[in-house]
Amino acid sequence: MDESHIEGDLVNILFTEEQIQSRLGELAAEIEAEYEGKDILLVGVLRGAVMVMADLARHFSRHLEMDWMAVSSYGSGTKSSGVVRILKDLDTDISGRHVIIVEDIIDTGLTLSWLVSNLTSRAPASVEICTLLRKPEALQMSVDVKWVGYDIPNEFVVGYGLDYAERYRNLRSIGTLAPHVYS
Repeated sequence: MDESHIEGDLVNILFTEEQIQSRLGELAAEIEAEYEGKDILLVGVLRGAVMVMADLARHFSRHLEMDWMAVSSYGSGTKSSGVVRILKDLDTDISGRHVIIVEDIIDTGLTLSWLVSNLTSRAPASVEICTLLRKPEALQMSVDVKWVGYDIPNEFVVGYGLDYAERYRNLRSIGTLAPHVYS
């Protein structure tokens, strides 16, 4: 799906499909150089990171492993409950492994901070974070992110895995959602 299918729903396009793919290629090259001669386990955070992780992995020129987690810090509403729950845990034992958490977006950093702590307690060789997007103005918890695709303003963005009410995930670009859609 491209932006012509949702005319009027976006204020603007922040990143095109081509820009996203180019940046993911750069990130993959940086990660490969950092981990030369070492096995890598990419851990995607469901559901938003599906597109990012799939395309990031395709940019690698060597073998790597992938696994998935689903975590939630929200109750029934839109405010964080303060409690993080694992909805789907890893299938892989990460002890002694080089783990890279792959995220679509980091905003408050609260859930990600908890996730890093949880994974670190499982005795991996290392845990690093790669995210396509980060909202520096929204951060409430300091999180050490090694690879960032783009820093963006604190706006509601959709596309390329990012959703509003489970819509827009399959948009090939990333754009700012028009307020009339969610107000």
